[in-house]
Amino acid sequence: MRKKAKSKELDPEVLVIGGEKILRGERKTLLLESSALYDYTKLNIPVEVIRGKEQGPVIFISAAIHGDEINGTEIIRRLLRSTKLKNLKGTLIAIPVVNVFGFNNKSRYLPDRRDLNRSFPGNMKGSLAGRLASIFMKEIVSHCSHGIDLHTAAIHRNNLPQIRACLDDEATSKLAEGFDVPVIINSQLRDGSLREAARKKNVAILLFEGGQALRFEEHVIKVGLQGCFSVMKSIGMIEVKTKKKQGLNKAKKKKKVYVAKSTRWIRAPRSGAFITKKKVGDHVQEGDVIATISDPFGREEQDVLANCEGILIGSSLLPLVNQGDAMFNLAEFNHPQKVSDAIDDLDFI
Repeated sequence: MRKKAKSKELDPEVLVIGGEKILRGERKTLLLESSALYDYTKLNIPVEVIRGKEQGPVIFISAAIHGDEINGTEIIRRLLRSTKLKNLKGTLIAIPVVNVFGFNNKSRYLPDRRDLNRSFPGNMKGSLAGRLASIFMKEIVSHCSHGIDLHTAAIHRNNLPQIRACLDDEATSKLAEGFDVPVIINSQLRDGSLREAARKKNVAILLFEGGQALRFEEHVIKVGLQGCFSVMKSIGMIEVKTKKKQGLNKAKKKKKVYVAKSTRWIRAPRSGAFITKKKVGDHVQEGDVIATISDPFGREEQDVLANCEGILIGSSLLPLVNQGDAMFNLAEFNHPQKVSDAIDDLDFI
């Protein structure tokens, strides 16, 4: 049985972030001081706050908590330029780069090799990761009713655009459906993650995964951008005008969304170089050949087989594997063909 999130009174007349006051109807760019480099150059987290004239939900949209996952940074840049925010109701807090250290070094991690997304809620007396997490929770999450955290796959991997959320929370489940992408993964909260820390603050939060690290991928950016607007529309922050045709209002048809029953990794049965036979987003049957692994001479080959029917939602981009390496992530659904059709209907396919 799903737990119902507690209501939260937010969006005050005067919002204070990083010591800056933002009134309703105002738009401000802020710099949250996070730390400094060895030469005392200050390193700041960039934040843009857009407040509607009317009270409403308060949502944060963040990217690059892992510094090399930058599709989300471009999603937020386009979001902030959109005219759809003109009549915003409530407050949007946009953070295009959370892990400024990793972003500048094209790295997933902080300088001490800690993962910021395993360091929440943080501690101002702790490590650099703990301090950054604490600042983010205090200055951003504590003000919000909703959140969307934008990610990509890890380095040398590729992910199908998807939503990951803990669906036992009613508000989060509705938010996940509102993102309007075909694939939803019911992902349990992980210790130290932003999702876990936000949930404890009664913030309904989604994690969007899509594409590769260190790349701007147009198809993923478009899906993520549309999803953010779709969520904002679903919680009453923006209105999307319908097109009039022959005297009738025709709204954009809502996409079908499907929750995966489970996910599993298909691992390399032997070491070698592999050639991929299937791609992310493909519908595969149990026993289908999805890759072939070979020795350097091409004398010995072994097929990699799908171990169940499902949709490939992630894959390795490195053609070299050791025995046991994760190669493909396969999601199982009650109606995989319907999921495949919905993926094919995505605007970028």
